[in-house]
Amino acid sequence: MADTDNRPALAGRVTSHAIWSDDGRRLAEFYAAALGSEVSEAYRDEQGREAAFPVRAGETMFIFWTAASFKAPEWPQDELVFHMDIAFDGVEAAEQRLVELGARKPGHQPGGEHWTVLLDPSGQPFCISAG
Repeated sequence: MADTDNRPALAGRVTSHAIWSDDGRRLAEFYAAALGSEVSEAYRDEQGREAAFPVRAGETMFIFWTAASFKAPEWPQDELVFHMDIAFDGVEAAEQRLVELGARKPGHQPGGEHWTVLLDPSGQPFCISAG
């Protein structure tokens, strides 16, 4: 979208992606393992409880928040709040390892041979494909 009112164009950078779940630490540990990373020191809430768990993957930071009111989408019926696609060189081995880490493979697989849908430990769908 072009700026037509002679103001300087914006050039923001995404610094992180925040993802909510019922257990932020568990989800952070899952995606850290999937992305070959580690969970960094947790951010604390106003009461001093660990509430958000950062994971850096290359230049991208993901922050996994614990939200008491979180409800996983009923996929594929519900619209998704977020979606992540992850590519692996050995996609079949990655799928097996992700399931061992707590992912589930739903019956609905719209990607055919192009991608596989998995549900992360919080019940949110993400896709894996060949790198």
